[in-house]
Amino acid sequence: MRIAVLSDFHFGFAPHPELENDCFDNANEAIEKALNTDLILLAGDIFDSRVPKTNVWAKAIQILVKPLLKNSTVHYVSCTKDLKEISQRTLSHLPVIAIHGTHERKGKDDLNVIEALENAGILIHLHCQTIIFEKNGVKVAIHGMSGVPERYAKDILYQWNPQPIKDCFNILLLHQSIEPYVYSPLERPSLNLSNLPKNFDLIIDGHVHTSFYDKIGKTPILFPGSTITTQFELKEAQTEKGFFEIEIDSNKNVNVKFIPLQQNRKFIYDEILIQKNLPFKEQIELKINQILEKIKSPKPPIVKIKIVAKEIEIQDQDLRTIEKKYSDKAILIFTKELESPEITQKVEFLKNLRDQKLSLEEIGLQLLRKNLENLNCDPKLDYESIFMHLANGEIERAFALLTEQVKG
Repeated sequence: MRIAVLSDFHFGFAPHPELENDCFDNANEAIEKALNTDLILLAGDIFDSRVPKTNVWAKAIQILVKPLLKNSTVHYVSCTKDLKEISQRTLSHLPVIAIHGTHERKGKDDLNVIEALENAGILIHLHCQTIIFEKNGVKVAIHGMSGVPERYAKDILYQWNPQPIKDCFNILLLHQSIEPYVYSPLERPSLNLSNLPKNFDLIIDGHVHTSFYDKIGKTPILFPGSTITTQFELKEAQTEKGFFEIEIDSNKNVNVKFIPLQQNRKFIYDEILIQKNLPFKEQIELKINQILEKIKSPKPPIVKIKIVAKEIEIQDQDLRTIEKKYSDKAILIFTKELESPEITQKVEFLKNLRDQKLSLEEIGLQLLRKNLENLNCDPKLDYESIFMHLANGEIERAFALLTEQVKG
């Protein structure tokens, strides 16, 4: 059985107007290349926002329905949850099994976007559930836990307590930070390699945006990475964007192959130390020209340059002028190394927020949680539901829920 493992499309991510279609272009190429497999797994963060805009929905659905044009080559065996009637359409074509990620997570009483796609018959959504497929005597069980707040991940995984199923190739599908593979420095993971469930044949984890393949003892762990560059840091410049294809035989042998994306916009990260005795603009432009001479790409590349300029003041306006000059050749991102400890600390805080790819909703949720914790509220309070009521203008419902939980 051949399985395509994809993750973190981040539909709707566009920090620059010219990048608006990149997330869709990359996901479309990945899905197109995955159509020759028997099963597609999506490891979360398909969308970049909890509430995608209508045009994002439209473009995403055009891509996600493509597996419905292929006939199923696997036999559905069973699922631990009651599948919707419309899911029979999903199962009769190339099945897509998905978990939701941190960007799609909503309050416990709210429908998230991945559940909405399941209601439309486009995929099957798993959260603390298991589904089994079979082909030519090879049975594969996918045990999926969707993204949850990091502080709860260990407890929720323990409560669910997934167990490998006999005579199946067992895959544990997650979307969490796992120590030492930590995505966010602001919220420590409660999961680590030692407290993951044992005896699974393969562990797959979304959320981490770089692709790699590792082992926990004898158990392979696979990080499909994102199909789109979002963090613009050195690590992303050093790894290709794509997805994994795994092939499983009747003896549970697994062959893992990385499929790179050919249309992905190139991302280059470099640094420059500005010399005092030369005009800094000339030095920066020389560096840019040297980078661009080496790149062959169908799209203007993203070039991030860290500027180290001790005792030299570089105005942002001058950097904007350089960006404009090269706008038809590259998308430039500049960062400056700052000497003031106070400013550096503030910038590091903002960088941490950016590196998390937090939306305004998520930042607001963190602030609400921190303020309520400062008031000595129960850490197990349902912050997300309270926040969602506040965000929807339902002040009385939020207050009622908060006072009810505090009294409880």
